[in-house]
Order: sequence, then structure tokens, then C-alpha cells
Amino acid sequence: MPPIRDIAVVAFAQTDHRRTSDELSEVEMLIPVLHDVLDRTGLKTSDIGFTCSGSTDYLAGRAFSFTMALDGVGAWPPISESHVEMDGAWALYEAWTKLLTGDADTALVYAYGKSSPGSVRDVLSRQLDPYYVAPLWPDSVALAALQAQALIDAGETDEPALAGVAARSRASAATNSHAQVRGSRAQGEYLVRPLRTGDCPPIGDGAAAVILAAGERARELCERPAWIRGIDHRIEAHSLGVRDLTDSPSTRLAAERAGAFERPVDTAELHAPFTSQEVVLRKALRLDDGVDVNPSGGALAANPVMAAGLIRIGEAAARIHRGESDRALAHATSGPCLQQNLVAVLEGDAR
Repeated sequence: MPPIRDIAVVAFAQTDHRRTSDELSEVEMLIPVLHDVLDRTGLKTSDIGFTCSGSTDYLAGRAFSFTMALDGVGAWPPISESHVEMDGAWALYEAWTKLLTGDADTALVYAYGKSSPGSVRDVLSRQLDPYYVAPLWPDSVALAALQAQALIDAGETDEPALAGVAARSRASAATNSHAQVRGSRAQGEYLVRPLRTGDCPPIGDGAAAVILAAGERARELCERPAWIRGIDHRIEAHSLGVRDLTDSPSTRLAAERAGAFERPVDTAELHAPFTSQEVVLRKALRLDDGVDVNPSGGALAANPVMAAGLIRIGEAAARIHRGESDRALAHATSGPCLQQNLVAVLEGDAR
């Protein structure tokens, strides 16, 4: 059944993503972003009908760390609040479903991650199958290298093509003041063959937030809302050994269910932390050279864990707000080798 309410992204804000923010706690990093996104709409915390966040305790190293972040939101008087141990894109999905029920007209969604205190490559290995794969301690870059090599062996890409993806993304980020890595950058040494340092995302800290609104409330808060015409998320098999790493059926299915293939999009913000993953996603999403892919620079320019996927939705929405896009696709991923994938289709009102 079609959604019973029209829901839109009406505001987006993010931090300047940095290699390290040792002097800031998660709350201190988050508060300016929350103030910024609320100021863009003129709303106060008390005006928000539902709040949902995305983060992971594994980065913070303590249980229920997300409860501390509520100090930045203001949880008193009591608010309607939820949290997902996932990228903030999945928090947005929960908020979207909440607004569909009619229980709220506005929602605040935020996500944050500090990767600098530890080895994020090793932390992400805790996502793996705990019996057969995790005990081998393959890190996230090694697994991405397996996927890249599979693509090269299948004739889908080669190292110069991957270098071209990196160069294009970081050149696009030159105009993005929030990006951690901007402009030209050498591919560098091999990190794990066939991936060089330039094929991999920067490690850094950051946060992002969006506000959703339903129906006429969205038009009151934003001159050109980015309407969510469809959103869906799917997952691959947990075992890497039973998957074809050169393809992403879950992304394709999520895009189909979100209505991405009904009409062409002009912009695509893809959560592809590694250059090789953009190759997989372009094929799964049927994106040709006429689509502006990652005009913000994408995850190769800034990849705050647990916020990078929400940023893709926010960046796509912001282009619609500014009139630079009419129909945009946003993608978020989580897990090794594009295991979990979310696709959203955003549209602006006809001009």
C-alpha cells in the first residue's frame, strides 16, 4: 500500500568531520549540530514529536553510551525517543514509520561516531559471524580488498578505474566545507592489495542530524521539502562465503521497493566507503554517466562511522532544498562488503 502521509526531510546539518576530536565528548560534538538543524526550521526541542538516534557502543567502549547523548537533546520534560544500534539512516527509517502512523508530525534524527580513540578496522570485525569468521580477525579493509579483488578477477574494474573513482570523489569534495579530505590526493601505498590508501575512507569523527515533517507541516518549515517517495532496506546472507561479492541483490531489491527504477534520478549519494563498492552499487542501482554520483564527495571524503549513511540522505535532501536536484537517490550501508543496504528516493516539488 502507498504511504498514507507525505513525509519530507526539511532540514539537515552536520559537523566539520575531523581526524580526531579528543577534546570533545560525544555530547559536545553533537550539541552544535542539534542546535543548527533546529535553527534551520525555527523549531524548539519541545516542538519535536519523536526523536531517534543511531550510534554504536563498540566505538565508545561502554554500554548504553547513547543515553549520554540525550543530554544534548534535552530529555526533560520526557520526550518520545528511540535508538538503533545502526547507522543513522536506519534511525531515519524508524522515524519515517513513526510519522506514517500519525503519532507525530515532526521527528529529529541524529547520528554520531568517534572512530579516533581506537582501531575502527578491528572494532568492525565484531560484526562478523562469531563462530567461523570473527575468530580469524579479518578487519574491514581486508574484507573490502577481497571484494575489490573479486571485481578485478571478474573483469568489472581495475586499479586505474578505482583510482579514478577516488580522484572524482575527492575533487567533488573540494566545495564541501564539511569534508575531511578534499581535492587531489595521491593513491598512496597498498593498504591491503589491491586497495591503496586512496581507495579507502578516512578515519574520523563526526555527527549529523535531520528533521522530518509530514504533510503541510513540512511546507511550513521548508521552502522546498525533500519528499521521501520511497524507502526500503534489505540484507545479504551473513556468511561471506555464500555471497557473490561482485553484486548486491539487497541494494537492487531495496531500490526496486523504494521506487528508484520507476523514473530516472539526477543525483545519487552512495555510501561507498571503498572505491570498489561504488562499482558494485552503480551496477545494482543502474546508474549511468548521466547521474551525478556523490557530488558531496561521499564516504571517501568523510566517513564518520554510524553517521555516514544518514549524511548521504541529508546531502541528497540538501540538494533538493537548494534547487540543485529534482529527484535524488540516497544509499546507506552497514556491515562487511555491503551486507546491509538502505535506499531512499527523494523528490522536490515541481518547479
